[in-house]
Formats: sequence, C-alpha cells, structure tokens
Amino acid sequence: MQKPSIFNWPLRSIFWPPTLIAKQLTSVLYFKNLVGWNKFPSWLLKYSYNTLPVAAGAIGMGCIGFPAHPAWEVTTACNLRCIHCHARSDKPARDELTTNEGKRLIDEFAKVSEFRMLVYTGGEPLMRPDLFELLHHSKRASLTNVIATNGTLITEDVAFKLKDAGVIAAAVGLDSTQPDVHNYIRQRNDAFERAMRGIHALKKAGILLQINIAAMKYNLSELEDLIELANNEGAGIGLMYQLLPVGRGSNIEEETLKTEENRWLMETLARKQRDISTIFEPVAGPQYWPYLMQQNGKSNGIWLKLAEHVFHGCAAGRGFVYIKANGDVWPCPFVPVNAGNVRDAPFEEIWRQSEVFANLRNRENTLKGGCGECKYRKICGGCRGRALAYYGDYLAEDPSCFLHLDR
Repeated sequence: MQKPSIFNWPLRSIFWPPTLIAKQLTSVLYFKNLVGWNKFPSWLLKYSYNTLPVAAGAIGMGCIGFPAHPAWEVTTACNLRCIHCHARSDKPARDELTTNEGKRLIDEFAKVSEFRMLVYTGGEPLMRPDLFELLHHSKRASLTNVIATNGTLITEDVAFKLKDAGVIAAAVGLDSTQPDVHNYIRQRNDAFERAMRGIHALKKAGILLQINIAAMKYNLSELEDLIELANNEGAGIGLMYQLLPVGRGSNIEEETLKTEENRWLMETLARKQRDISTIFEPVAGPQYWPYLMQQNGKSNGIWLKLAEHVFHGCAAGRGFVYIKANGDVWPCPFVPVNAGNVRDAPFEEIWRQSEVFANLRNRENTLKGGCGECKYRKICGGCRGRALAYYGDYLAEDPSCFLHLDR
C-alpha cells in the first residue's frame, strides 16, 4: 500500500494559518476527554497525519478541522437508486455545469481564503465523464480533493487514477453489514459486494478511507456492527448521517429517527467511540457535543466557553456550502434553500453576501423556538435541515432535539 505523504499536501491546506493545527489539536483533545477515547493513541499514530486535510468539514461536527469547505454535486447521474438519496439521483441533468464552467468554479473556490478542501459528490461523481480533468484542475489550484462515492465503480485501476488526480480521501457509503439489506437500500443486487471491492481498492492505492452511514429505522439494530466494520476496515473517519425526509428520503419519512432514537444514537456513538480507532462524528445530530458535555458535568463556565471555540454544531452555511450540479448554491444538501447561482454571480459574492448564509452565521440572533433560547446554540444550533423539513423554516427549532428533556 502506498503511504500518503505530507510533502504532497498543498502548503495552504495544512500550515496556513499556523494556528490551524493548534485548533485542530485542541478540538480533538477536548473530544477525547469528553468521550473517554481509549483508542486515541491508535488514531493519532495511524490516521491523524492524513485526516488533517480531510477533516476540513469538521468545523460543523466539532472535531479535528476548522477550515470551511465546499461540496460540489458534479452530476445528478448515478448507477444506483438509493431509497434515502437526498438528490433523487438518476440521469445527468440537462443544465449541469460544463467542464469550463466547472474549472471556473474551482478557480473561484481557490480564491476563498478559508477553503482548503473540495468534496466531489453527486449523484455518483464517477459517472461524470470529465471528472478526472476536474480533479486535476483542483489539484493544480492547491485544493485537496475528497470524493464521496457509493464505491461500486471503483476498481484498483480507478483507485490509483484517483490517487494521481489528488484525491486524498474517499467517503464510501455503507448502510448495512448484511448484503441483502444494503442492496435493498441501494436498489442493486451487487451493491454491497462492489462497495467492498471499492473500499479495498482505495486502501491499496493509499487513499484515506471514510465510511458514511445513513442511520434509519431500517438499519438501527445493526449500527453498532457498522461502526465495528468501519473500524475493522481501517477507516480513519466515520460519519453517522441521520435520514432526513428530503429527496427520495421524503418517501420513507416514517424511517427517520425521532427524539428518543436521536438520543440513543448519540449515546451509542459515545459508547462505541471509546474502544475504536476510527473517529466517528454525527451529521444531522449536532446535539452530540452538548450531550457529551452534560454527561461529563462540563456544560457550564469555562468548559462551555472552551466548547464554543471548538464545537460548532450544524455546519449549514457556516463551515459548509453545497453547490448543485446546475450551479445553485445551498447551505447544505439537506437545506435546499437557494442562495444564488454561480452562473449569475461570482461564488465568493454569494458565499459572503447572501442573506441565507448571514442568517445561519448569526444564529445567536436568528434561530427560533427552543434552539433560539438554548445556551448551546453556538455549539449545536439544531439541525437546520430537519427544521426545514418539518416546519418549512430553516431557522425553526430542531424537532428531534432531546437536550431540553435533560434541563
């Protein structure tokens, strides 16, 4: 297996500003303290040097990284028809950004001082014919590349080509340890087998493995096994998404996790984290960080002040931005609120000046209901996607929050 080298990383990604690594270290050490992470030394030795550039999005999840980052849905085309897909991926859209438009967008990303990493997502990004041309362009623009994929199209040859194109990490979605369940969710009979083939090919190419799990009632009973699988497969990072009723997910709203199930998931993540090397972080579950603080009696005073500097909760529009295949700019794939289109205005103008992003960045004054009154609004803020899905208002309170039950 080829070992990633820090000397291949773009200079700005890791060492600028110099305080970046100090902030990353502070956040992960605080997390280690809160969760009682016994395998932290193992993670530090095996994965930390390579997760530094990958974890840019962790500003919204509370650990490791601080730079903001964009995720670009390069195509709506996909070879699967997953029942939980937020993008309803199928065929490529007629109005997707062209190759030249995509390169211009990448150049605009590179001008944003806080951006260091770019996530290519979809759909299935490998369905886009010019993907490698775009990857090489962002590599030359000094952005580190990450790809979010279902894994089924990745052979050893594809994995090594991704490595050559500057992909330092790949996030592969797994929804079950049981092939039949995963295949049902992904709507393809060999999806599990091909995803595992992709995982092993990525590891052979020396690309950091990230496992993304979509938590829903379909797979609730085996989430612990999935966490173990990610750990055993050598994933440096794991993301535990919660199903939200958007896209195809709106057809299976009854499978979403409610308040007590959200609490159970946070409890399970914390308990499992103690004895695995993979660092797991929740998506659409920003209550994790104040939950850990409450459990450790560190939810007030200096501990709360420290947490406000290292835990940021919901990333939508703050540490994260999502660009649709046609150039529309959303705060998050689960917050389908259009802040503008890159064909009509420069990306940085939308990122800096949009009222949508301003509201999300000023959540101390803009959030409503319980989230607006909560002392954890800086370090949690509630899931904006869930608020929008259930109340039609991305600034409303999070209907699955359990923190108020403990106050």
